[in-house]
Amino acid sequence: MSRGEGSSENVVGRRMRARREELGWSQEKLGVLIGIDESSSRARISRYELGVHEPAVATARAIARALGTPLGYLYCEDNAVAELLQALHQLPTEQRTRRAKQLLASLGGSK
Repeated sequence: MSRGEGSSENVVGRRMRARREELGWSQEKLGVLIGIDESSSRARISRYELGVHEPAVATARAIARALGTPLGYLYCEDNAVAELLQALHQLPTEQRTRRAKQLLASLGGSK
């Protein structure tokens, strides 16, 4: 069953496309970077982006890694939270941990 491009079910595809385009990459380049054969990489990435197929978690993890984003970003339905995940991901590990703890504390979450 096909999923519509604008549906919330296709959040993975929409986030993949947005990040790929932000980086100025072709579908083929992304596919090749995650190990898909060059001859079929564009078609496969297109199917993921359009929601025709959803990538397995291992594939989504490889895509996220190639795109320089955390896996959770691809699945996040809330744009503000997705942007926060991406911003935190870009920080060095120690700083990311400290900032995440600060944010959680300010929100009344766990330490």
